[in-house]
Amino acid sequence: MKSGTKVFTISLLFIALVLVNYLASRLPFRGDATAERIYTLSPGTRSLLSKVEEPVSLDYYFSRSVEGLPITYKNYAARVEEMLRQYVRASGGKLTLNVIDPRPDTPEEERATAAGLQPQQLPTGETVQFGLVATQADQQKVISSFNPQRESFLEYDLSQLVFSVQTVAKKKLGLITSLPLQAPAMDMMMMMQQRQRPTGQLVADEWAKTFELVPIEASATDLPADLDALAVIHPQNLTTKLQFAIDQFLLGGKPVFLAVDPASQYFKRQGGQAAMFGGPQPNVSSDLPALLKGYGITYNAQSVVGDVVNATQVQTAAGVVRYPVWLSIGKDSLNRQAMPVAQLNSTLFIESGSLAIDAQGRTVTPLVETSASGGEVPAMSLQFAQPDEVARQIVASGKKTLAAVITGKFTSAFPGGAPKDEPPAPPAPGEAPKPPTPTPAPSTKPALKESSGSSTLFVIADTDWLFDDYSVRRYNFLGVQAAEPLNDNLAFASNSLEYLSGSQDLISIRGKGSSLRPFTVVRQLEVDAQRRYQEQLTALEARISDVQKKLTELQGKRTEGNRLVATPEMQKAIEDFQSQQAVMRGERRQIRKALREDIEHLENSLLVLNVLAPVVMVGLFGFIFHRSRRR
Repeated sequence: MKSGTKVFTISLLFIALVLVNYLASRLPFRGDATAERIYTLSPGTRSLLSKVEEPVSLDYYFSRSVEGLPITYKNYAARVEEMLRQYVRASGGKLTLNVIDPRPDTPEEERATAAGLQPQQLPTGETVQFGLVATQADQQKVISSFNPQRESFLEYDLSQLVFSVQTVAKKKLGLITSLPLQAPAMDMMMMMQQRQRPTGQLVADEWAKTFELVPIEASATDLPADLDALAVIHPQNLTTKLQFAIDQFLLGGKPVFLAVDPASQYFKRQGGQAAMFGGPQPNVSSDLPALLKGYGITYNAQSVVGDVVNATQVQTAAGVVRYPVWLSIGKDSLNRQAMPVAQLNSTLFIESGSLAIDAQGRTVTPLVETSASGGEVPAMSLQFAQPDEVARQIVASGKKTLAAVITGKFTSAFPGGAPKDEPPAPPAPGEAPKPPTPTPAPSTKPALKESSGSSTLFVIADTDWLFDDYSVRRYNFLGVQAAEPLNDNLAFASNSLEYLSGSQDLISIRGKGSSLRPFTVVRQLEVDAQRRYQEQLTALEARISDVQKKLTELQGKRTEGNRLVATPEMQKAIEDFQSQQAVMRGERRQIRKALREDIEHLENSLLVLNVLAPVVMVGLFGFIFHRSRRR
């Protein structure tokens, strides 16, 4: 009887456990104990969902019945489904969710393929559908495939899908750039046919999700009349009339995104290729001196910012070193009160310049700054300098602003009005004169002397951060081209343009839930140790190099029989050099060991703390419990 009672009791407990878990999964509220609230819908998402007017249907396709699915794949599918159910609960009935298992050779699989979902191939050879289709009226948008590597951007991807399915017409973004951000149309078609990735940058694809991109040549004399925003990136050889058109566009109250650079890595690579074939060197810097000076912005196109605190670790022939002109900017140097960067965790800038802005009665909001150890070095000095040499050149002169937003009334950079027509370039020797190019009729609209209302200018002194090389890692995921963010550069680019265009709901979602946890204390210890021992280490490396050179010279004196011919004096010199080399290498080991002493001490302290803390806490709890029981 007793054994039957026990079985009955255990059965009831099991049933209760199942019911509790089932009911808990159906409760309309959740708890989120993560540091960055990655399981909680952000205010931007809730605001976006509150603006949904017409019902939106979400068809979530996942081939859960396929055998051999990796457990990580199943877990991520459950994560996506749970997030979608949160969207439905927060939408007030405007969103509906349909969870579909598209089995092979079924109408569900055909609908998934017709909607544009991309089948993903497992290592076992089987294919699965794992995507989302959003439908509102006759408008349909898709996430062709979910990628677990992009989990930190899951909420943004879902919110962007809901936002885009409600957008009938995209805003137009004018794009003036000397960089290959967009893949050429013919190149895009060939890449798609050959199933290769286009040669454009992912940032242009991200912008194209929100905007209709309108390329504008540097030789243009005016801007299209129907632009909603303008992006000017690494401008080179812009006509004076085009610069005047940019000025009038800004003064007219429309937002402008301006990115200049003292040392473009793209053009540096182009220069290296040109040098191999004896071609001319391209201009690696960009500037718009007339506009920047007119707006009270000081920028030196010949200087690069360095910062030993925010230096990035790079791989060199000498091993991993910290390069102070490649800046890894973390939370502490991002303006947490500014919408474009408030939710970002890390950004990477490559040989950027700095900005000094005279407010002139406007509101200046710095977005990205260096630490107080920031300084400047001539851009030309970086050509052959090693990282430690660059670090010695940097004289700390306080925080440097890399990016800022300026809002308010601007005064025109062209106080004299529209510039006159530029004379045509003379024909080359032996070339027939070109017929005069017809020019549009002059505008009857009077030139603006100052902003008609409030204008917004986003300015940043770097362009390399927009390239895939410094923002994402591209790879093939189950037969699908995918990209994993290395930092928040891509999010920063999207935030900035959406902020300028007035769409702020999506901004608070980006960069959410990043697993990056930089050890700021350890980094500071490394910087301090580097300062203390760098001079000793540099001098010792020079001595070792000198001894190694002399030793190589002595040992290189061989006869035709490849035998070393050495007098007793030479042999003694070789032995002395070898002995000196061994002693100095020992000294180098001691210096490098000293570099790690503080860090290892911190590691040991944390280890002891982690081991003893649970024991002490349990003992303390037991002591308090024992005292309370005795009372």
